[in-house]
Amino acid sequence: MKSLLLILAMSTTAAVLFIVALLLVAGLIGYLTAWFYAKSVYTPVIKKLEEQKAQLTGEVAGLKEDVRKLNGKIEVLIARVEELDKEIAENEKIISEKETRIMELTRQVKA
Repeated sequence: MKSLLLILAMSTTAAVLFIVALLLVAGLIGYLTAWFYAKSVYTPVIKKLEEQKAQLTGEVAGLKEDVRKLNGKIEVLIARVEELDKEIAENEKIISEKETRIMELTRQVKA
């Protein structure tokens, strides 16, 4: 009641300044309350997410190592395939020479 009488007794400018000051203090109190609440609620969530991030980073590093090993195996297998392709080409050449020789011998036998 006294504050109401005090505001009525003040000039208009003083009352406006007093109200603005009260609004600023109320805003500051609201901001600090929200900040402390958010800090208390989200800090554990953030810590858990950071732990998961660290774990996933470790898994990614392990998977990169696996990919590197598999790429090495692929290179070895590609070299083996090339080697086998050369061997097949040589064997086909030998087979074609033997087929030619068989055809010649067959012609000689018929003649």
